[in-house]
Amino acid sequence: MQLYNTLSAREREVLIEASGEDRLTISFYQYAHIGNPQILRNHLFLKWDELDVLGRIYVAKEGINAQLSVPRIQFDAFKEHLDSITFLNGIRLNIAIEQDNKSFLKLKVKVRDKIVADGLNDSSFDVTKKGVHVSAEEFNKLIDDPDSVVVDMRNHYESEIGHFQKAVTPDVDTFRDSLDIIEDQLKEHKEDKKLVMYCTGGIRCEKASAYYKHKGFKQVYQLEGGIIEYTRQVRDQGLENKFIGKNFVFDERRAERISDEVIAQCHQCGAPCDTHVNCANDACHLLFIQCDDCKAKMDACCSEECKEVHALPYEEQKALRKGKVYSNKIFKKGRSEALKFKK
Repeated sequence: MQLYNTLSAREREVLIEASGEDRLTISFYQYAHIGNPQILRNHLFLKWDELDVLGRIYVAKEGINAQLSVPRIQFDAFKEHLDSITFLNGIRLNIAIEQDNKSFLKLKVKVRDKIVADGLNDSSFDVTKKGVHVSAEEFNKLIDDPDSVVVDMRNHYESEIGHFQKAVTPDVDTFRDSLDIIEDQLKEHKEDKKLVMYCTGGIRCEKASAYYKHKGFKQVYQLEGGIIEYTRQVRDQGLENKFIGKNFVFDERRAERISDEVIAQCHQCGAPCDTHVNCANDACHLLFIQCDDCKAKMDACCSEECKEVHALPYEEQKALRKGKVYSNKIFKKGRSEALKFKK
């Protein structure tokens, strides 16, 4: 019984190109009580591998968080399978605004302690007592309400390229960091202000809204389906779009353009730019914003040091990395002294 990938990303990419079939990029999440996540993980892998589903899926005792790509021709079969699972029956699917057949190149279904790394002690509050879900139209009204405080629950590198009008955008590296900052900033307004939150697809707000209600906030709202669903409703219903710039996404596309405004700048020269790249030096891989001119000048690297390493023959690069332990510190997104124009 095969429970793992047998093809490399490059081999899968070739197959996708040869098939000529369109694929749909989809995300969804659901909090639920799962007794044995490993059994569910294996079941999902076997069925979805059969349907040629690719993506990154986390399963935990608290539920499931999925970002994936499915052949358009297999969508009905995929949806039928979801509906056959009790806690996923009828679940809302966030279908990407901008499609890319290569958004994912492997199927990874992993068992985790949590479906979102939030650092919270869930036993201290009831995650089911969440805030009020609002539609795009209702969210627009809340943005215009002087008694509302709109908060971006994403990290700094996400909000840097796009966010809602009037939103508070905490300069944080993790979701957990933002929770304490927002509570401290609004501690005097737990009763008189409407706390209105949004994130990419809704999952971070789902946990945060319950957390803030537990912390004493009386009026807590969250954007149903996040920025992805908001954009779909705005376009389908002809509503005013109050999101500026791009929506960062966690797949090979890296972002979906929501409005024409470019609100970020190249981290190396300061020119208007909102294109995220990873440093070409495999020992760095830093995520940062780089314009085409700097990409050519810096050989797709974040610094002169990385450029020098990247210019070495592959075997020499590999030898330099040998024996070294690379922690998450080198993957700090958009944080480096070499990035002179990082806001």
